[in-house]
Amino acid sequence: MNTQAIRTGLKTHLPGLAVAGLIGLVAAGLAQAPWLTHLGIGALTVAIAIGMVAGNVVPQRWSVAAGPGVLFAQRGLLRLGVGLYGLRLTVQQLGAVGLRGVLIDSLVIMSTLGLALWAGTRWFKLDRDTALLVGTGSAICGAAAVMAAEPVLRAPPHKVAVAVATVTVFGSLAIFVYPLLFPLLGLQQAQFGVYIGSTVHEVAQVVAAGKAVSSATADEAVVVKLIRVALLAPVLMLLARLMRGGPGVVAGPKAPLLPWFIGLFAVSAGINSLGWIGPLPHAALMSLDNGLLAVAMAALGWGSSVRLMRQAGIRPLLLGGLLFAFLLVGGYGINRIVTALV
Repeated sequence: MNTQAIRTGLKTHLPGLAVAGLIGLVAAGLAQAPWLTHLGIGALTVAIAIGMVAGNVVPQRWSVAAGPGVLFAQRGLLRLGVGLYGLRLTVQQLGAVGLRGVLIDSLVIMSTLGLALWAGTRWFKLDRDTALLVGTGSAICGAAAVMAAEPVLRAPPHKVAVAVATVTVFGSLAIFVYPLLFPLLGLQQAQFGVYIGSTVHEVAQVVAAGKAVSSATADEAVVVKLIRVALLAPVLMLLARLMRGGPGVVAGPKAPLLPWFIGLFAVSAGINSLGWIGPLPHAALMSLDNGLLAVAMAALGWGSSVRLMRQAGIRPLLLGGLLFAFLLVGGYGINRIVTALV
């Protein structure tokens, strides 16, 4: 690629990247507000919210000028951010939870995704993309899981925005509901931590709900939650396989069985497990990853059309409510059965 082509590319992409970057920075600052922290609402959710508002109110010529850079953030930066997300995980955490925690997480994820796909498409008449986006966010790790599933499903931005909004609503509700359940369910603090970690949407929401009970509950909940996050990689591989051969897939070149960002996710987790990255470089990479995801989320929000979101109506919210109820009741049942058997 010659110098002129590079300059042209930078000039074309710079406006959109600058807009998404600015929104990401603002979102990161606003997310530090105590009331948002208490609700477990992080920078990713704030970024998509600001991006949605900005993208729908700016003049059309601004949207056109920002288009190439926003699209690059939605695709390239998003995939890179998801790949580096593995730096949050270690194999040691998997060992600390043990077989019981892994089995509980796996059963919760599989049953929630299955219910989302079945009820979403049959009961609520949603398209497969929306059902799977809401299901992935509910089953694994909220907005981050929705973003990770987007490149695999190739879902348009407005569907991503709908799914993020849905899982954020019910994940925030979980912060208030779960502590009220603690004295009623007959679980010890550590067991209740496993219940929280295996069923609450976002990592931040898991921390908030767990700390409302006790520090020991929160510690157990976070470890179990991180195992759910680790299971994101095999779930994405399963979704990739589904998209390669499922009904309604347009004929043409097939996507690779293992998208590169899923491979990067696994490599990142492996490197982190081996301790090859020192504390300062690790912190820098985590900050970079948070920034990439915030910018990508801002870009997804910018590309979301209010008109298209209105067409989705209340049905995604109803699906999210059903999945929330299932996580509360079905997740509790899975926890009790596995604990009794393993």
